[in-house]
Amino acid sequence: MDLGLTDSAVLCTAASSGLGLASAEALAAEGADVAVCGATAAHVDEARETLRAAGSGDVLAVQADLTDPDEVEALVETTVEEFGGLDHLVTSAGGPPSGTFLDMDDGDWYRAYDLLVMSVVWTVRAAEPHLREGDGGTITAITSRTVRQAADGLVLSNAVRRAVTGLVQTLAFEFAPAVRVNAVLPGAHETGRIQDLIEAAVERGEVPDYETGYAEWASDVPLGRIGEPRELGDMVAVLASDRASYVTGAELAIDGGSMRG
Repeated sequence: MDLGLTDSAVLCTAASSGLGLASAEALAAEGADVAVCGATAAHVDEARETLRAAGSGDVLAVQADLTDPDEVEALVETTVEEFGGLDHLVTSAGGPPSGTFLDMDDGDWYRAYDLLVMSVVWTVRAAEPHLREGDGGTITAITSRTVRQAADGLVLSNAVRRAVTGLVQTLAFEFAPAVRVNAVLPGAHETGRIQDLIEAAVERGEVPDYETGYAEWASDVPLGRIGEPRELGDMVAVLASDRASYVTGAELAIDGGSMRG
């Protein structure tokens, strides 16, 4: 299916690996010019090569700290200068540390808020005027199913990420009709992070092998497996396209049906 994204300009934050990279790769495969950022030079270099192989559009991959508002603003402006504008924005961020409420101090809360919420605020603020200039801009926030269903040992993600979905709902009204704003709520996908967690469990002797560890992750998923990163990426690409032209303010769970309620 041709989503009509050829030659459109897209910025995907925190997209040098994981679900962010999967989203950027899906957009690149549709012919979009794609900019991504990452925290480490090695991941940025790998992402650049992955995206160049995925599609025919231009690729910009840079190192940036999403908790620094000046670097975020520079990232947006560099993207606009490189591509001559900005049509679509996909926001993402790495997960905050795991732990319970009593494990966390004030610094943990403030760092998680900057990473998960203020990074989106700063990026959207810088991108908004450029998104309005085209024929119909979009913003898609990659969050987590924890915004609806709390997960054990993830107090920061459970509590802080909900601010992003509240922002999405607000911006869907404030930016309409020029810019559509949606969120995707992924469950478990077989990213490098999940693979590392399973392999660590094998090394600790908690499961005998990778296949058993994978089965445990998939045990509460009605579809019987965890997601492939590209499956999330494909939905992000659809939301950026005119195929979703009547979709805004939505929170789309992509979790194989594992969310209860």
